[in-house]
Formats: sequence, structure tokens, C-alpha cells
Amino acid sequence: MKKSYLLLLFFALFLCTVSSQEYFTTGSSATENKSGSINFESSNLPIFLIDTYGEEIPDDPKILVGMKIIDNGPGVRNFVDDSPVYDGYAGFEIRGSSSQMFPKKSYGVETWDANGNDIDVSLLGMPEESDWILNANYTDKTLSRNAMAYQVSQNMGHYATRYKFVEVVINEEYKGIYVFSEKIKRDPNRVNIAKLSSNQNTGDVLTGGYIFKVDKSTGSGGDGWVSAFPPPVNPYGQTIFFQYEYPKADNITVMQKQYIADYVNTFETALAGPDFADPENGFRKYADELSFIDYFLVNEISKNVDGYRLSTFLHKQRESLGGKIRIGPVWDYDIAWHNANYCAGDELTGWAYQFPCADDYWQVPFWWGRMLEDSTFANNLRCRWEMLRGNILSNQWFESYIDSVAFLLDESQQRNFTVWPILGVYVWPNPWPYPPTYAAEIESLKNWIFQRLQWMDINLPGTCYTLSNNTMPAVSPSINLFPNPVENALQLGNLPGSNNISQLEIVDAFGRIVHRQEVRAEETTHIIDVGFLKAGIYTMRLTDGKTIHVNRFVKK
Repeated sequence: MKKSYLLLLFFALFLCTVSSQEYFTTGSSATENKSGSINFESSNLPIFLIDTYGEEIPDDPKILVGMKIIDNGPGVRNFVDDSPVYDGYAGFEIRGSSSQMFPKKSYGVETWDANGNDIDVSLLGMPEESDWILNANYTDKTLSRNAMAYQVSQNMGHYATRYKFVEVVINEEYKGIYVFSEKIKRDPNRVNIAKLSSNQNTGDVLTGGYIFKVDKSTGSGGDGWVSAFPPPVNPYGQTIFFQYEYPKADNITVMQKQYIADYVNTFETALAGPDFADPENGFRKYADELSFIDYFLVNEISKNVDGYRLSTFLHKQRESLGGKIRIGPVWDYDIAWHNANYCAGDELTGWAYQFPCADDYWQVPFWWGRMLEDSTFANNLRCRWEMLRGNILSNQWFESYIDSVAFLLDESQQRNFTVWPILGVYVWPNPWPYPPTYAAEIESLKNWIFQRLQWMDINLPGTCYTLSNNTMPAVSPSINLFPNPVENALQLGNLPGSNNISQLEIVDAFGRIVHRQEVRAEETTHIIDVGFLKAGIYTMRLTDGKTIHVNRFVKK
């Protein structure tokens, strides 16, 4: 190992120690939970009552606790002495990496029987499972940033952890507002990939499913492998380290380790190679483009200072079931959305994937800058952005969502910030200024998002040639398509000009370019193979650089 690399590791450990001291010295009045001043009897939120039976809650392993959940349903008030909807046992431990140094702890939760065995239970309307999270969101004074990232990704059509806002009491001590959510896990109702057992080491079953991540080795981190492709910024020899998430490091076999490492290396090799943009043999052969586009948008809207380089999950389905790498689910956005005062996290402009801190040990993989060199990827990104900005990424949607959270938490936030009096106080890594009230925090968040969206409207790369795009060339009458609807072969007629070479693109309902080729006007017959397309409505665009011809067709 290089000496500079060892020095960097030492420096990182030193910073963690300094940061640990900073957490507890900043806003010291909030480091002790004096909840005797809170007469907590009822809430409009579900209530979690935890009894540790006199035991301290450790980082690891989980301890057996009693757990009651009070949830009388939407619009019905919950009282601490109401009959619980769950009255049983759980495994409980402190969770997180840097967040463990905050006085308000986050917890990992497993539903257990009296003997400490996992049991699958449906909690707060979520599908049955045994693994859950109680997230403290201590540094996020709006208490909404993680939930908002989950909701945006869900609205885009991807799985993101389901969540509910709750209030928590441990050993009769009020702990405040938490986000109760699903843990990222292989499950038909979570990350829906094939189950992989230790005896499945050959053939199709070996190809999936897998979950892996780019993250710190602390927290829930563990064993993995180093990418053959260093990050673009690596003055100290920084590398990208992939960690096994499913199967777990203790369960994954040698053959399975070799397979997933080789597959990821094949993807990265294709992306780094000269034919990376080829629609058949480039990076798209190994990775699902839409998942990378949407993941990029969530990270960039939120200007996530940890984006791409930490808490970045990926998963791969079995080849017979789809096979390609998909990025996600999204995770860990409490210091995103303008809530970090370092490495440009507090700046309105700029791209999160162009992480500006070369001295940081954790860097961004080369993928994003490389993908954006592909004009098709950039154009698909732009089309996806423009489509989503009209609804689920509109200013109106963000204002409505944030206001709905603020309204839901209006009562409980007063208790939370009585116990944790940090409003108007610096808590790492809050950017200045520090709004003095919860309402001011909410307004600050909304104003920043509106400006960030506007900046992205102007600066997002790519061009989406749609009828609503003011920058497009003049639109001529539509070309003729026959037959329409079509099964396999589409015939083009009424092509413009003579001796012209035009660019033909087929765009799906999500704004993605799914096919591109050249056509020559002097050719009398143009047959386009569309048999590979899924059933649906598509737009065909034909441009010679001066005029765009647009028409729609239906694939049966």
C-alpha cells in the first residue's frame, strides 16, 4: 500500500475523531434528553413504546426489547395507553456510521419472537418483513429530507423504502420524531430480485440476484472488492470499493463473489471502452439506462454531497429475469437538499457528480461523466427531465409535499425541538444561516429547491426534440408510417428532399431514445425493424438538421 494512501487513511481517522468531538460540543444544550419536561400522552402520529428491560442499547449486536406500536389509523388520535396494533418483541441496536455520534440515535429494528428469532410482521401498513429502521434525522431540522428522496424515487416508478413519521418513547423517555422505514433488503416487496442460495454456483442461477453498494466500511459495511477503475479524482490513490449486501459477506460463496465482481468489471470495461455508447454492445448491454438517469436526477436535484460515492446501492437480477445492473434504491439524504457546509454541498450551482474535494477518501466513480459523453444518454436525460418537470418534479409538487409534511408534523415538531433544542443552533454540517424556527426551516428548504430546479432547467445537458421544445428546428408535416399499429416492420414514406441523409430516432413514452439509425432520402423504400420494441406508443423523429418530422405509432 502506498505511503500517501496510509497517510490519507490516518488523516480520515483523525478527522472522524475531531468530528466526533465537534458533534458533542456544538449545541451542547441539546446533548442531554431531559424529557421530564415533556408530558407526552398522545399524538396524531403512530407511537412506538420501547422497553429495553434495563439494558443499554449497543451498536452491535441487537438486544431483546419489548415493543408496542400504537396506531389507530388515519385521522384518529393515538394515546400511549391505547391498545397496540403490535405488542411483542424486537431486536434493537444503534445504527448508522457518522450519525452514531449524534445524541439522538437512529436504530436498527428486527421483529422477534420471545426466543430472539426473526418473525415477518406487517407494521404500519407495510408488507410483512422482519427488518426495519427508526431514523432519527437529527441534523435535518425539517425532518423531511430522507422521506422526500424516497418519495421522489417512488414517484418515478422505482422501489424506494416505504416510510411513516412516528414518535418514539424508550424506557418511558420521550425521544422525538423518527422516520420508521423499511430496511433495504432482497424481498419480493422490496428489492425484487431472485433469491440466491449458497449451493447455486453454476448456470443461470449464479447470475442473480445480487445487491452491492459503494459506501464506508463502517456502519453496516463489510467485505467486498476493489474496482479496476479508479475514480477520476485520485491524487492519493483512492479507489472505488464495492461491498456485498446480498448475499451477505458471511454467506456469499467464492463463485458468487467472482461472478458479481467479473460482471461489474465487464460493465465498467464497456463503459470505459471506445464503443461505450454503442446501443447493443456498449454499457447499456450491462446496465439499465433509465435507473441511472433517474438516480442521477434525484442526486442532482438534492445536490447530495454524499451522492454516488456513499450509501450508493446497486442490484442485479438473474439473467433469465432481466439481468442488467440497476442502481438504487436511493438511501441517506439527510445532509442533501442544502444541508452540508462542505465540498460545495451548500452551493446552489454545480453538479454533485463533480465532487470538488480531492482530499476526501471517498470519491465518485467515473461512470457519470463518461455516460454524459454519450449524446444519446444526455438527450434521454434531458427528455426524462422535461417530462418529469411537468408533474412529479414540478415546483408545485415539491411545495405541496413539503407543506404536507410540515402540516403533519406541526404538533409533534414542537415536542421534538423541546427535547432537542437545536433550532437556530449549528449542528454538523448545517450551512449558515441557521433558521430560528421550524417554519423558517421549511421555507428555507422550499426556496432552495425552487432555485436548484431553475438552475437545472438551464444547465442540464442534452436536447430533447419534442413539439414543446422552443429550441427545435421548424417542424414539417409528418412522415407516413405503415402499418400503424405495427407488429415487426414499419415502412416509411413521404420522406423529404433528395440525396439527404437524415437521422431517425424512436422515443418511448418515458422520453428515452430506444433506436437510432440513418436513412437516405434517395432510397425508395425504408423498412424499419421494430420487432424488438415492447408493446406501447412511440414517437418517431426524423431530422436532417434543418427540419424535424414527427409522427407516432403503436407497437402491438
